[in-house]
Amino acid sequence: MSVLVVNAGSSSLKVAVFDDALREVLAGRVTEIGGAEARVEIGPLQGARVVASHAAAMALCFEGMEEAGVPVASLRAAAHRVVHGGAALVAPCRVTEAVMAEVEACVPLAPLHNPANLTGMRAVAALVPELPQFASFDTAFHAGMPEVAARYALPAEAEALGLRRYGFHGISYASLVRKVQETGGGGLPRRVLAFHLGNGASACAILDGRSVATTMGYSPLDGLTMGTRAGGIDGNAVLRLAEVFGVAGAGRILNRESGLLGLGGASDMRALRRAGTEAARFAVAHFCYWAVRHGGSLAAAMGGVDAVCFTGGIGENDAGVRAEILHGLGFLGVEFDEAANGAGALALHPAGARVAVRIVAAEEERQIAMEAMQVMAGEA
Repeated sequence: MSVLVVNAGSSSLKVAVFDDALREVLAGRVTEIGGAEARVEIGPLQGARVVASHAAAMALCFEGMEEAGVPVASLRAAAHRVVHGGAALVAPCRVTEAVMAEVEACVPLAPLHNPANLTGMRAVAALVPELPQFASFDTAFHAGMPEVAARYALPAEAEALGLRRYGFHGISYASLVRKVQETGGGGLPRRVLAFHLGNGASACAILDGRSVATTMGYSPLDGLTMGTRAGGIDGNAVLRLAEVFGVAGAGRILNRESGLLGLGGASDMRALRRAGTEAARFAVAHFCYWAVRHGGSLAAAMGGVDAVCFTGGIGENDAGVRAEILHGLGFLGVEFDEAANGAGALALHPAGARVAVRIVAAEEERQIAMEAMQVMAGEA
């Protein structure tokens, strides 16, 4: 019996199947849904074809699973990643009509993500209505942040609009905590400074296994320099952009045309490395500088650091970015082995170091499957 993990984007659908031992037995995706030609990669089904909707994409995923020897009848449940759970959905749960209504109520908080997450749930329900569905929320890991960390200094009528710091990448951070507990040798260090570095990038202060501060806020726009997102920017600068380019235009610039792309001409760190231009070098330096700046702030929220952990595509694979950030955090007592970092070793700190430094492979899909299994076990 297996759990199907579904991660639905605005024009994509990613799936992975895990068995009872949390081993991944199959993974696939359908991209460019609704376009002239979608790309299908699921089991034996490979190639381009017309895929009009997420429901059609989900049907193709089921077809590919069947052909790959993973029958839909073997599934115990489907488990979904949901980006925004708001103030109400702060733990993994079974998907009900009430839960779907709450996810829909959070659409204004995550207009690019929650509608897609809902389409994934509805697509599964339409095809296999008897299959139980569960949801994990990217915001949930941060729901216990101290109020002083979560609230903006806004009047009550503004906060009533839902304007507060929620934080994101929570499923990734929950997975990181679990993996460090399992593989860290001495258990989870008390004060962990975690960096999820990819096209979307954030950092989190994890004290005694719980988030106490994070760089993303009301939306995934705030904080670190990202692939196409600006990261932290003065609110009056946002108002000026809206005045000149309109609200939609400002949103496009801040979310899709800024960050590494805006500074260096490419959103992919590997492309910037290959380009080697002055603008590309500056973009990389900007990315690292603001990671260090925010890292220092998060360390202050914990009263120091016992471990630094990197995850995500850049965090796991770019030794130069890791080195630049770790050098910048040297004032916190962070040391690292250059050779180990260059080799991508799991542990980067030298023997006897006061602060552990680790690379932790991202396992968000496995974390979602595990959380669904835990909810089912609790129900039983």
